[in-house]
Amino acid sequence: MDLSPFKQDIDELIDEFAQDELTTLADMKRVWLSRKFTYIYEACPSTNLSFFMQSLYAHTICHMVSNDSLSRRLGGLYCLYCLYETQPFKPPFHIYISLGELKKLKKLVVEAKNKDIRVVPALVKRMLEKKIFLFGSVDLNESSIPETVKQLTDLQNARVQVAYEKLFASTRIEHFIHMDLGAEVDLNVLKKMSTEYAEAKRQAIQEASEVVDVQNVKHIQDEQELMGDVVGKIAENWNVQKELFYQQTRMDQQPAAAEQTQLQVNDDEQGGDEDFGQELEQLLFQA
Repeated sequence: MDLSPFKQDIDELIDEFAQDELTTLADMKRVWLSRKFTYIYEACPSTNLSFFMQSLYAHTICHMVSNDSLSRRLGGLYCLYCLYETQPFKPPFHIYISLGELKKLKKLVVEAKNKDIRVVPALVKRMLEKKIFLFGSVDLNESSIPETVKQLTDLQNARVQVAYEKLFASTRIEHFIHMDLGAEVDLNVLKKMSTEYAEAKRQAIQEASEVVDVQNVKHIQDEQELMGDVVGKIAENWNVQKELFYQQTRMDQQPAAAEQTQLQVNDDEQGGDEDFGQELEQLLFQA
Protein backbone atom coordinates (compact mmCIF):
# COMPACT_ATOMS: atom_id res chain seq x y z
CA MET A 1 0.00 0.00 0.00
CA ASP A 2 1.64 3.23 -1.18
CA LEU A 3 0.91 5.97 1.35
CA SER A 4 3.41 8.47 -0.05
CA PRO A 5 0.72 10.80 -1.51
CA PHE A 6 -1.10 10.95 1.83
CA LYS A 7 2.11 11.68 3.72
CA GLN A 8 3.03 14.39 1.21
CA ASP A 9 -0.37 16.02 1.75
CA ILE A 10 0.26 16.07 5.50
CA ASP A 11 3.74 17.52 4.98
CA GLU A 12 2.39 20.30 2.77
CA LEU A 13 -0.39 21.13 5.23
CA ILE A 14 2.05 21.47 8.13
CA ASP A 15 4.56 23.31 5.90
CA GLU A 16 1.96 25.98 5.17
CA PHE A 17 1.09 26.24 8.86
CA ALA A 18 4.73 26.56 9.91
CA GLN A 19 5.74 28.88 7.08
CA ASP A 20 3.68 31.68 8.59
CA GLU A 21 4.76 30.72 12.14
CA LEU A 22 1.18 30.06 13.20
CA THR A 23 0.52 28.71 16.69
CA THR A 24 -3.19 28.24 17.38
CA LEU A 25 -5.74 25.56 16.64
CA ALA A 26 -7.91 28.16 14.95
CA ASP A 27 -5.05 28.84 12.54
CA MET A 28 -4.79 25.13 11.72
CA LYS A 29 -8.55 24.88 11.15
CA ARG A 30 -8.35 27.79 8.73
CA VAL A 31 -5.48 26.19 6.76
CA TRP A 32 -7.23 22.80 6.92
CA LEU A 33 -10.45 24.20 5.48
CA SER A 34 -8.69 26.23 2.80
CA ARG A 35 -7.10 23.02 1.55
CA LYS A 36 -10.34 21.01 1.99
CA PHE A 37 -8.10 18.56 3.77
CA THR A 38 -10.86 16.25 4.96
CA TYR A 39 -10.95 14.96 1.37
CA ILE A 40 -7.81 13.02 2.26
CA TYR A 41 -10.19 10.24 3.32
CA GLU A 42 -11.88 10.11 -0.06
CA ALA A 43 -8.96 8.12 -1.47
CA CYS A 44 -8.46 5.84 1.51
CA PRO A 45 -8.17 2.09 0.82
CA SER A 46 -11.09 -0.27 1.30
CA THR A 47 -9.02 -2.73 3.35
CA ASN A 48 -6.34 -2.51 6.06
CA LEU A 49 -7.93 0.62 7.47
CA SER A 50 -6.13 0.23 10.80
CA PHE A 51 -2.80 0.23 9.00
CA PHE A 52 -3.87 3.25 6.97
CA MET A 53 -4.96 5.33 9.96
CA GLN A 54 -2.02 4.41 12.19
CA SER A 55 0.34 5.29 9.32
CA LEU A 56 -1.21 8.76 9.03
CA TYR A 57 -1.06 9.22 12.78
CA ALA A 58 2.55 8.01 13.00
CA HIS A 59 3.68 10.33 10.21
CA THR A 60 1.96 13.29 11.86
CA ILE A 61 3.43 12.45 15.25
CA CYS A 62 6.89 12.63 13.65
CA HIS A 63 6.23 16.33 13.03
CA MET A 64 4.86 16.80 16.55
CA VAL A 65 7.91 15.30 18.32
CA SER A 66 10.59 16.60 15.94
CA ASN A 67 13.31 19.09 16.82
CA ASP A 68 11.92 21.66 14.38
CA SER A 69 10.31 24.98 15.19
CA LEU A 70 7.55 25.34 17.77
CA SER A 71 5.12 26.23 14.99
CA ARG A 72 5.82 22.99 13.10
CA ARG A 73 5.48 20.86 16.22
CA LEU A 74 2.21 22.56 17.11
CA GLY A 75 1.08 22.01 13.53
CA GLY A 76 1.74 18.29 14.03
CA LEU A 77 -0.34 18.24 17.22
CA TYR A 78 -3.25 20.13 15.66
CA CYS A 79 -3.14 18.01 12.49
CA LEU A 80 -3.17 14.84 14.61
CA TYR A 81 -6.27 16.06 16.46
CA CYS A 82 -8.04 17.07 13.23
CA LEU A 83 -7.24 13.73 11.56
CA TYR A 84 -8.88 11.94 14.47
CA GLU A 85 -11.94 14.20 14.66
CA THR A 86 -12.68 14.24 10.92
CA GLN A 87 -12.19 10.53 10.17
CA PRO A 88 -15.32 8.90 8.70
CA PHE A 89 -14.92 5.62 10.57
CA LYS A 90 -17.28 4.52 13.33
CA PRO A 91 -16.05 3.66 15.86
CA PRO A 92 -13.05 5.91 15.29
CA PHE A 93 -9.51 4.60 15.13
CA HIS A 94 -7.62 5.71 18.22
CA ILE A 95 -4.11 7.14 18.12
CA TYR A 96 -1.24 4.88 19.15
CA ILE A 97 1.42 6.88 20.98
CA SER A 98 4.49 5.52 22.74
CA LEU A 99 5.63 6.65 26.17
CA GLY A 100 8.70 8.21 24.58
CA GLU A 101 6.52 10.26 22.24
CA LEU A 102 4.26 11.17 25.15
CA LYS A 103 7.23 12.62 27.03
CA LYS A 104 8.02 14.80 24.03
CA LEU A 105 4.37 15.87 23.88
CA LYS A 106 4.65 16.85 27.55
CA LYS A 107 7.65 19.04 26.71
CA LEU A 108 5.65 20.63 23.90
CA VAL A 109 2.81 21.43 26.33
CA VAL A 110 5.26 23.01 28.78
CA GLU A 111 6.85 25.10 26.03
CA ALA A 112 3.45 26.24 24.76
CA LYS A 113 2.36 27.23 28.29
CA ASN A 114 5.53 29.27 28.70
CA LYS A 115 4.66 31.03 25.43
CA ASP A 116 1.11 31.63 26.75
CA ILE A 117 -0.45 29.47 24.02
CA ARG A 118 -3.29 28.36 26.26
CA VAL A 119 -5.10 26.23 23.71
CA VAL A 120 -2.40 23.54 23.83
CA PRO A 121 -2.84 22.25 27.42
CA ALA A 122 -6.61 22.54 27.01
CA LEU A 123 -6.48 20.51 23.78
CA VAL A 124 -4.27 17.78 25.24
CA LYS A 125 -6.54 17.56 28.27
CA ARG A 126 -9.54 17.17 25.96
CA MET A 127 -7.76 14.41 24.00
CA LEU A 128 -7.07 12.54 27.24
CA GLU A 129 -10.65 12.92 28.44
CA LYS A 130 -11.99 11.57 25.15
CA LYS A 131 -9.60 8.59 25.40
CA ILE A 132 -8.21 9.36 21.96
CA PHE A 133 -4.83 7.79 22.74
CA LEU A 134 -3.74 4.17 22.97
CA PHE A 135 -0.56 4.11 25.03
CA GLY A 136 2.31 1.75 24.29
CA SER A 137 5.95 1.28 25.16
CA VAL A 138 7.32 0.95 21.61
CA ASP A 139 7.84 3.82 19.18
CA LEU A 140 5.78 3.22 16.05
CA ASN A 141 7.66 3.31 12.74
CA GLU A 142 6.70 2.05 9.32
CA SER A 143 8.34 -1.34 9.81
CA SER A 144 6.51 -1.99 13.09
CA ILE A 145 3.07 -0.65 12.15
CA PRO A 146 1.50 -3.95 10.95
CA GLU A 147 2.64 -5.88 14.04
CA THR A 148 1.62 -3.12 16.44
CA VAL A 149 -1.77 -2.66 14.79
CA LYS A 150 -2.39 -6.40 15.11
CA GLN A 151 -1.47 -6.37 18.79
CA LEU A 152 -3.75 -3.41 19.44
CA THR A 153 -6.60 -5.06 17.57
CA ASP A 154 -6.12 -8.35 19.42
CA LEU A 155 -6.00 -6.63 22.79
CA GLN A 156 -8.75 -4.08 22.41
CA ASN A 157 -11.29 -6.02 20.36
CA ALA A 158 -11.12 -9.60 21.68
CA ARG A 159 -14.69 -10.84 21.87
CA VAL A 160 -14.11 -14.11 23.69
CA GLN A 161 -17.62 -14.27 25.14
CA VAL A 162 -19.12 -14.22 21.65
CA ALA A 163 -16.83 -17.06 20.60
CA TYR A 164 -17.78 -18.97 23.76
CA GLU A 165 -21.47 -18.77 22.88
CA LYS A 166 -20.71 -19.70 19.27
CA LEU A 167 -18.93 -22.87 20.35
CA PHE A 168 -21.87 -24.08 22.43
CA ALA A 169 -24.33 -23.29 19.63
CA SER A 170 -22.25 -25.18 17.05
CA THR A 171 -23.38 -28.56 15.74
CA ARG A 172 -19.68 -29.55 15.69
CA ILE A 173 -19.65 -29.87 19.49
CA GLU A 174 -17.73 -33.17 19.28
CA HIS A 175 -14.77 -31.20 18.02
CA PHE A 176 -14.73 -29.06 21.18
CA ILE A 177 -15.51 -31.60 23.90
CA HIS A 178 -11.86 -31.84 24.94
CA MET A 179 -10.83 -28.32 23.97
CA ASP A 180 -8.76 -26.19 26.34
CA LEU A 181 -10.20 -22.68 25.86
CA GLY A 182 -7.26 -21.06 27.63
CA ALA A 183 -4.86 -22.64 25.15
CA GLU A 184 -7.12 -21.82 22.19
CA VAL A 185 -7.06 -18.07 22.93
CA ASP A 186 -3.41 -18.14 24.11
CA LEU A 187 -4.40 -16.95 27.56
CA ASN A 188 -0.88 -16.40 28.87
CA VAL A 189 0.01 -14.11 25.97
CA LEU A 190 -3.28 -12.20 26.31
CA LYS A 191 -2.70 -11.71 30.05
CA LYS A 192 0.82 -10.42 29.38
CA MET A 193 -0.43 -7.99 26.73
CA SER A 194 -3.26 -6.66 28.90
CA THR A 195 -0.93 -6.20 31.89
CA GLU A 196 1.61 -4.32 29.79
CA TYR A 197 -1.10 -2.10 28.35
CA ALA A 198 -2.48 -1.29 31.82
CA GLU A 199 1.02 -0.31 32.96
CA ALA A 200 1.48 1.83 29.84
CA LYS A 201 -1.78 3.67 30.62
CA ARG A 202 -0.69 4.22 34.22
CA GLN A 203 2.65 5.69 33.17
CA ALA A 204 1.03 7.80 30.47
CA ILE A 205 -1.45 9.37 32.89
CA GLN A 206 1.33 9.96 35.43
CA GLU A 207 3.42 11.71 32.77
CA ALA A 208 0.49 13.81 31.60
CA SER A 209 -0.45 14.82 35.15
CA GLU A 210 2.77 16.83 35.40
CA VAL A 211 1.61 19.33 32.78
CA VAL A 212 -2.19 19.12 32.55
CA ASP A 213 -5.10 18.47 34.89
CA VAL A 214 -5.96 14.77 34.60
CA GLN A 215 -8.45 14.45 37.46
CA ASN A 216 -11.23 13.59 35.01
CA VAL A 217 -9.23 10.83 33.32
CA LYS A 218 -7.46 9.13 36.21
CA HIS A 219 -10.29 6.60 36.35
CA ILE A 220 -9.09 5.20 33.01
CA GLN A 221 -6.31 3.24 34.70
CA ASP A 222 -8.68 1.64 37.22
CA GLU A 223 -12.00 1.51 35.44
CA GLN A 224 -12.06 -2.08 34.20
CA GLU A 225 -10.72 -5.55 34.85
CA LEU A 226 -7.75 -6.50 32.73
CA MET A 227 -8.75 -8.27 29.52
CA GLY A 228 -6.52 -11.20 30.47
CA ASP A 229 -8.31 -11.62 33.80
CA VAL A 230 -11.73 -11.48 32.11
CA VAL A 231 -10.68 -14.12 29.61
CA GLY A 232 -9.21 -16.22 32.42
CA LYS A 233 -12.57 -16.25 34.21
CA ILE A 234 -14.30 -17.24 30.97
CA ALA A 235 -11.80 -20.07 30.49
CA GLU A 236 -12.43 -21.25 34.07
CA ASN A 237 -16.18 -21.14 33.46
CA TRP A 238 -15.62 -23.12 30.27
CA ASN A 239 -13.81 -25.82 32.22
CA VAL A 240 -16.65 -26.00 34.78
CA GLN A 241 -19.23 -26.31 32.00
CA LYS A 242 -17.10 -28.94 30.28
CA GLU A 243 -16.85 -31.02 33.45
CA LEU A 244 -20.60 -30.78 33.90
CA PHE A 245 -21.04 -31.90 30.30
CA TYR A 246 -18.74 -34.88 30.97
CA GLN A 247 -20.79 -35.90 34.00
CA GLN A 248 -24.06 -35.67 32.13
CA THR A 249 -22.94 -37.43 28.95
CA ARG A 250 -19.98 -39.58 30.15
CA MET A 251 -18.13 -38.36 27.06
CA ASP A 252 -14.95 -37.74 29.02
CA GLN A 253 -12.72 -40.19 27.18
CA GLN A 254 -10.33 -39.05 24.48
CA PRO A 255 -10.69 -41.05 21.26
CA ALA A 256 -7.99 -43.59 20.50
CA ALA A 257 -4.99 -42.45 18.46
CA ALA A 258 -6.24 -44.19 15.31
CA GLU A 259 -9.66 -42.61 15.77
CA GLN A 260 -8.06 -39.19 16.28
CA THR A 261 -6.13 -39.61 13.04
CA GLN A 262 -9.28 -40.58 11.17
CA LEU A 263 -11.20 -37.67 12.70
CA GLN A 264 -8.42 -35.34 11.60
CA VAL A 265 -8.59 -36.72 8.06
CA ASN A 266 -12.35 -36.29 8.05
CA ASP A 267 -12.01 -32.75 9.35
CA ASP A 268 -9.51 -31.93 6.63
CA GLU A 269 -11.90 -33.25 4.03
CA GLN A 270 -14.82 -31.14 5.23
CA GLY A 271 -14.91 -27.95 3.21
CA GLY A 272 -16.64 -25.94 5.92
CA ASP A 273 -13.98 -26.44 8.62
CA GLU A 274 -11.56 -23.88 7.25
CA ASP A 275 -14.35 -21.36 6.93
CA PHE A 276 -15.41 -22.05 10.51
CA GLY A 277 -11.84 -21.57 11.72
CA GLN A 278 -11.71 -18.21 10.00
CA GLU A 279 -15.09 -17.28 11.47
CA LEU A 280 -13.91 -18.24 14.97
CA GLU A 281 -10.80 -16.10 14.59
CA GLN A 282 -12.96 -13.17 13.51
CA LEU A 283 -15.26 -13.69 16.49
CA LEU A 284 -12.30 -13.73 18.88
CA PHE A 285 -10.55 -10.71 17.41
CA GLN A 286 -13.10 -8.81 15.34
CA ALA A 287 -12.69 -5.04 15.24
